[in-house]
Amino acid sequence: MYLQIVEQIRQRVAAGDWPVGQELPSIRALAADLRVSVITVKRAYLDLESEGVIVTRHGKGSFVADAQGLAKDMRLAQLDTHLAAASEIARSLAMPEPELIERLRSALNNQEPEA
Repeated sequence: MYLQIVEQIRQRVAAGDWPVGQELPSIRALAADLRVSVITVKRAYLDLESEGVIVTRHGKGSFVADAQGLAKDMRLAQLDTHLAAASEIARSLAMPEPELIERLRSALNNQEPEA
């Protein structure tokens, strides 16, 4: 459950659903809403704070930090996962590296330009 909390908050921040400075639910409120222990939520908040995703102000609460680059980092990690899967498929097909690279190049060239 702890990892789900961390991942959901990361994703909401990266997607821009929660803008910089937005207050997060209190640890106790989120624990009650999710029906988990306060310790679980506190651990998730501490990890997010150490990553720079949120900041906690004593007596004020926890807020979305100015985590520039978080969205890009998450997208790059997603790309790496897809590339690893593609290379694994190519390996299972005994596809030579130049052919895989050519297929990637072809996919890039056939992509619609961004507006």
